[in-house]
Amino acid sequence: MNGNPTFCLDFGNTRLKLARFENDTLREVIFLREDALQHLRELLEQYRPARSILSSVVHHDPEIEVLLSAHTRFHKLSNTSRLAFTIPVGKPETMGADRLAVAAAAVDLFPGANNLAITLGTCITFNFINTKGEFLGGSISPGMEMRFRAMHEYTAKLPLVKGEWNVPLIGYDTATNLQSGVVLGMVHEIDGIIDSYAARFGNFNALLTGGDGPVLTPHLKNRIFADPELIFKGLYAISRVNTDF
Repeated sequence: MNGNPTFCLDFGNTRLKLARFENDTLREVIFLREDALQHLRELLEQYRPARSILSSVVHHDPEIEVLLSAHTRFHKLSNTSRLAFTIPVGKPETMGADRLAVAAAAVDLFPGANNLAITLGTCITFNFINTKGEFLGGSISPGMEMRFRAMHEYTAKLPLVKGEWNVPLIGYDTATNLQSGVVLGMVHEIDGIIDSYAARFGNFNALLTGGDGPVLTPHLKNRIFADPELIFKGLYAISRVNTDF
C-alpha cells in the first residue's frame, strides 16, 4: 500500500475510535466526538485517506458508511471479508468483527503459530487461531467494568468502584475487597485459560489488547505479547487485502 492514509475505524460498546495509518505505520488514534458523523467529515477533509475499513459491534449511524464509501475505497469487516485465516465454525456470521480483527493481527504478527488473542473490553474475549490458520473460536466472559457494575447494581449497599493496578491481595475495606475480587479474579482467569491452551498446543503465543491491560498485565504470570492497538493493526492487515486498488 502506498503512503496515502488509511482510516481504520473500531466501533465498540464504549467508544467509537479511528486509527490513521500512513506508510504502513499507525500515526495516531482518534476518539470520535459525540457528533461522530460531523467529526468524521472533518477528518476526511483534513487527511483525505485513500482507504477505510470499519469494524462495528454496535448500531451506528448508517450515514457513516455512506460517507466513507463516497470519499474512500471502503470495506466493512464481516465474516465474508477476505481473511488470512478460515472460520470453520458452525455459524461464522455470528463471529464479532472485533474478534476477526484481533485474529487477523495475531496471524499477521505470528503466522504459522497457535495464537490466543485476548481482548479486554466490555467483555473479555479469548480468540484461538491454530497453526493451520483456522479461527476455531474461544470464549467470552464479563469485562472489568461489567463485573464492578454487576456487584453494585445487583446489591443494596456495595459501592461502584474502579480497578487499580496495585490492588491488594487481601482487601482491607469494602472498596479494596471488590477490587481484589475483580482484578485478581480476572488475572487468574486469564492466566488459567492461557495455561490450558499452552498445555494443549505447542508453538503457542498469547496476545493481549484492550483498555484494561495496564491494570491486569502487571499481575499476569504468563508471558504475553501486549499491544493496546492490536485491533487497529488487524484491521489494517485486512484492509490491505480487501481495499487494494
